[in-house]
Amino acid sequence: MVKWKESGLIILAGLIVGAAAIVLVLLGNPANMGFCIACFLRDIAGGVKLHTAPIVQYVRPEIAGLVLGALIMALAGKEFSVRGGSSPMARFVLGFCVMVGALMFLGCPLRMVIRLGGGDGNALLGLVGFAIGIFVGTLFLRAGFSLKKSTPQPMVEGFLMPAVAVGLLVLLVGAPTLLAFSESGPGSMHAPILAALVAGLVVGALAQKTRLCMVGGIRDALLFRDFHLLSGFVAIFVAVLVGNLILGSFHPGFAGQPVAHTDGVWNLLGMVLVGVGSVLLGGCPLRQLILSGSGNSDSSMAVLGMVVGAAFCHNFGLASSTDGPTAAGKVAVILGLVVVCAIGGLNLNKQK
Repeated sequence: MVKWKESGLIILAGLIVGAAAIVLVLLGNPANMGFCIACFLRDIAGGVKLHTAPIVQYVRPEIAGLVLGALIMALAGKEFSVRGGSSPMARFVLGFCVMVGALMFLGCPLRMVIRLGGGDGNALLGLVGFAIGIFVGTLFLRAGFSLKKSTPQPMVEGFLMPAVAVGLLVLLVGAPTLLAFSESGPGSMHAPILAALVAGLVVGALAQKTRLCMVGGIRDALLFRDFHLLSGFVAIFVAVLVGNLILGSFHPGFAGQPVAHTDGVWNLLGMVLVGVGSVLLGGCPLRQLILSGSGNSDSSMAVLGMVVGAAFCHNFGLASSTDGPTAAGKVAVILGLVVVCAIGGLNLNKQK
């Protein structure tokens, strides 16, 4: 009975997340981008002027909402646990590499599912690459990969990432002149601040309660034949698909998809990198944000690695565009695969 209750809860959470993604697009977010952790962290990096790409600069309230929603739910459920110290630099580098792969594909695993629900065929190749990456990551897990055990940390550690989220909201509402705002492109498309924040709070709370994680879903399916976590993302896909069909926004095909490119090889390889890196981190970008709001400073390091990775990608021409990947971006993805596999190989428990 408990298992069925848990399955029903994660499916309901997935349906709500998918519906929220559709509503955010209706309210102004870019098409097929109601939620995208990678894209939104990239926009925030631009909004606080860590990079100067003019079309992707905006402090997204959804990200602050995700962190604060997770904090509220963790405190309410007595699950706020302040831990850290588990290979923080390795986690920072893994987060950096995950962002390199995500900006090659132009989306995180959550956006990949949302793109699939909008009919974007390029996301199918991303899904294949993502599954391959997760499979490779599970090989490291089977071989005894570990970033060592985290330990209890001072209480202040657990509240620092939520404090950053609050600080970003204060800047956005109270001192917008200090920030950068896109006047065209994806960064200029956004839902009203309050709506975006509420959506983030709801999704953050649901994701904390249900442990929603795309990487964990496929990983558990491969390792244990457990489809519990995966069912949440299937529900997100169904909700987005139905919503797009009702609104006439379902456009199947490869060409002309919003904020996407058609280079299949690099869509696939970018998500291979995201998959491997996320398995080694212990969760997808969404899960890392949720954990950072629940007191886990190791996940906060991974999130900071993603933010710096996003800035680096745009400052040095690594990020893809609708025209396709750049030569430098292709090199970065290959190097990223080498780096994450090296981290995986050098952190094997030989006794295991």
